[in-house]
Amino acid sequence: MLIKARVEPVELKVLRQLNVRSNLTETEQSYYCSLEKGFQGELLFDVLTEPLSTHWLILNDLMLEYNHAVFQIDTLYISSEKIIIFEAKNYEGDYFIKDDKWYTLSGVGIRNPLHQLERNESLLRGLLEEFGVTTPIEKYLIFINPEFYLYQAPLNLPIFFPTQLNRLKKQLSKNSINYKESHVNFAKRLASMHVKKSPYMRLPSYSYEELKKGITCVSCHSFNIEIRSTRLICKVCGCHEKLAEAALRGIEEFRFLFPDRKITISESMDWLKIDSRTTMRRLLSQNFKQMGRGRYSYYVEK
Repeated sequence: MLIKARVEPVELKVLRQLNVRSNLTETEQSYYCSLEKGFQGELLFDVLTEPLSTHWLILNDLMLEYNHAVFQIDTLYISSEKIIIFEAKNYEGDYFIKDDKWYTLSGVGIRNPLHQLERNESLLRGLLEEFGVTTPIEKYLIFINPEFYLYQAPLNLPIFFPTQLNRLKKQLSKNSINYKESHVNFAKRLASMHVKKSPYMRLPSYSYEELKKGITCVSCHSFNIEIRSTRLICKVCGCHEKLAEAALRGIEEFRFLFPDRKITISESMDWLKIDSRTTMRRLLSQNFKQMGRGRYSYYVEK
């Protein structure tokens, strides 16, 4: 049973928009790509293990706090017999281990991903002890990318490589469906403790004035689009989209990036680069609730 679904991290959503509408620095671009790749790896793991939701209680993307420390678990499986922590990595390329340290094949050191997994296990165990839960905890580091290879890995590491994932899936599917209502309540309690705003979020500063305005292609995110009557056509990839849907998508991006700014006809026209005030008024009136009248009117969610 899926208790907590995975959602796109706020940090990733903001950086994705800034990557389209501004010029990220090299460091910011690298961090954004890392977040994007990591999230795609987690989604791949979800797809692989989706059939297991009938055998386990599953919580995805769970951020918890214990003893003033915040920790994030990619995926948590709960049954009456054990709890499993999964950490999914979308690493690509060749790596090796030497003296408990991890390196790329070119010799560049990277953070040992097992240390994060061990920290998560320790903090989760402490939290569960406060609940009086003594269920055994297992932990596994999952490498989801088929282009990944790790040399000189000790045999006793809690790791599953891409070629072993089908075996892991079969192993997990053997778990009998024997959780009780108490386990469901416990899983829901953990989900209710999810920390929604990460203290580790790293966002570059940005302002409305410095961001590029206009509607982007839903497929390739290009600004090189053409409006033909009620449709929007991308001149780069040829993607077609209804103008109303594209405009609403743009307004949602505006609301997400600038939650404190009011949605007005003038500002929406400027953000989307739509010249027709009549079109903009009709679009907002059909999809939002108008507050006030005249020049001071603005729109809020219905």
